[in-house]
Amino acid sequence: MPGPKNTLLIEGSFEELTDEFAQYIDTLKKSQGDESSNIQQESADLLKENKKDEVLKKLVVGAQALNQAPEKEFIAAYNLLIHLVNQSPNVSMFLPKICQNLSSPVTSSPANGSGLALSILSTIFNILPADSEVRYHVLLAILRVIRATTNFEYLRPQLKQLDSWLQTWEVEEEEQRKLYLAVSDSAAAAGEDEQAYTYLLRALRTFPSEEVSSPEAQELSLRALKSALTHPSHFDFQDLTDLDSIQALRNSEPVYFQLLEIFNSDVVDDFNDFKDEHDGWIEKSGLDNAALNRKIRLLTLASIAASSGQQRSLPYEKIAKALQVPSEDVEMWVIDVIRAGLVEGKLSQLNQTFLIHRSTYRVFGENQWREVASRLDMWRNSLVGVLEVIQQEKQRFIQEKEDEANKADQKAEMATRFKGRGGQQQKQPRAPIDEDAD
Repeated sequence: MPGPKNTLLIEGSFEELTDEFAQYIDTLKKSQGDESSNIQQESADLLKENKKDEVLKKLVVGAQALNQAPEKEFIAAYNLLIHLVNQSPNVSMFLPKICQNLSSPVTSSPANGSGLALSILSTIFNILPADSEVRYHVLLAILRVIRATTNFEYLRPQLKQLDSWLQTWEVEEEEQRKLYLAVSDSAAAAGEDEQAYTYLLRALRTFPSEEVSSPEAQELSLRALKSALTHPSHFDFQDLTDLDSIQALRNSEPVYFQLLEIFNSDVVDDFNDFKDEHDGWIEKSGLDNAALNRKIRLLTLASIAASSGQQRSLPYEKIAKALQVPSEDVEMWVIDVIRAGLVEGKLSQLNQTFLIHRSTYRVFGENQWREVASRLDMWRNSLVGVLEVIQQEKQRFIQEKEDEANKADQKAEMATRFKGRGGQQQKQPRAPIDEDAD
């Protein structure tokens, strides 16, 4: 797969290597029953006239026979061809045909043919300058091989570089769309539904506003909508409803758009009304009714959990009614919605309630902003109360410290006064004794 820039080191002049490769192709074709092949002589005649590009055209066209070459000779033969083509100033003229040949099955090696083709295509990709637009076409060829062989793991490590490559190549939006769709198709063929959906949305985002109602845009939009509805773990439809091409379905495919709106924000009752209004439509459209029923129930449970308010708990009875399921099935549905990551909480079998720890809004509109504002007001009021308590405690603490300090000062002052009075008494002279008193 694409990596650091490589260089092919092959010894020999252009004329010598051309003659060698042409002889190999002739031999290979004759072994396949084509006795008329004479590329070696035709190439030699053209070289006498110094028509190198004409020689390369014959070699590239004849190289289709390499798909039937022995496995051990396949890579060496293609490396030689790439080396010859790379010496032309018009290399981009020959690579598309080589990529086309490599995109065809390698019949000589059914088991390892795709790996051989991907190896050669990666070599071509890596010998090209990083800013060469030809890399774009080589990558498309790689994606065709990956799609045919469902070998998506070969591509996965390189997906993180895809956007930077497109930016470097400065390709138009239409070409970007083509590449994103090729990645999506390769992922879908390998059963990588999440990646297929992701790159399908990227393709849809490349449509300019004036083309969102075009047949191609509408076809891809419908494909994305169906994928989102039927994917078992896709529950957020905001990525779809934000796209102009999806909004254009409101006029071109109103029933599909109505169904999308139900799964975006509505509940089981609305889905059942839809089925009554469009009886048999789901089956005719090829959608999986059982999968849709399961998804809308999980989404409904997520909605009622998010709207539970301050109580943060749901009685089993309310859940059963909203989901239109028996009460004994409630715990199963709650476990499923937790596994889906839509809600976090704990079941209380004793109280027959679901205690909600975290819930997810399906849409975030005006009502949700009002609820957020209400909760923020509550938190603000709570914080104001906490601050008041802290301030009171702080004042009380300061007052206590001041009182203690005052008491200490008073004690110190009294001690000083007492000491002063005691010192004065010691300094007073004793009264004289009158000896003649007797």
